[in-house]
Amino acid sequence: MSTDRLARVNELMRREIGEALYHVLQDYEVDMSAITVTHVSTSSNLRSAHVFISIREHVEDRQRMMRQLSRHAKDIQRMINSDLKLKYTPRLTFDLNPGIEKGDHVLNILREMNPGDDSEFLDETDNDTDDRDDTTKVTS
Repeated sequence: MSTDRLARVNELMRREIGEALYHVLQDYEVDMSAITVTHVSTSSNLRSAHVFISIREHVEDRQRMMRQLSRHAKDIQRMINSDLKLKYTPRLTFDLNPGIEKGDHVLNILREMNPGDDSEFLDETDNDTDDRDDTTKVTS
């Protein structure tokens, strides 16, 4: 399978799994606002997919939330099968991805080093001025 197609399948799976999580886990005591599907890595034969999940805060509940996800993997697969038309519905494996939390931790450390001045965290393009010539073109 081409890498472009596999990348599209991964992105489509990520979106569909995110929606399916809401429908499958809404009846359980799981804070859905804390769960993010960060990345999906589908095998080239579409038989399996690793789903990387980020859980913000809820440090004490992470393992319970991951068990709930694993327990309902078949339900999520069923929803994906009904929504997507793929040759195979991948078997889902959920893995915890601490990357977003680590990034937040680094940003918090930087904020503590320079309290009250968040201007460094703004996008540099917001502060740049346009150095191009401001001549006006007149067309007849």
